[in-house]
Amino acid sequence: MKKKVLVVDDNANNLMLEKDLLEVAGFEVFVAETAAGSIAIARKEKPDIIVMDVRLPDMRGTEAARILRQDNETRDIPIVFVTASVMGEGREEINAITNSGFIGKPIDTRTFAKEISEFVK
Repeated sequence: MKKKVLVVDDNANNLMLEKDLLEVAGFEVFVAETAAGSIAIARKEKPDIIVMDVRLPDMRGTEAARILRQDNETRDIPIVFVTASVMGEGREEINAITNSGFIGKPIDTRTFAKEISEFVK
């Protein structure tokens, strides 16, 4: 059975690139362009992992993660933040989210799927 991943990014190019890389690696991929959309899909599909941008148009990815952590159905899903903002403040914001990690942008297309796989239990 394929592992399910939810990819959340408001940049269509990033979204398609990450989706394609993960599909080639054998994941079943769901996509969302907003934090609210990602919360709805996560609750419905129960992905094995969520790959989320930090800067989204409706709320920060870390805020969406906090909402998911409060829900019994989604609290244990690993979340990998894919972001260009890995400076001090951004790092602290991500580190405050349990069961999460991050990958800096631009992503390395040769290792991205493998890096994501390492976060899946």
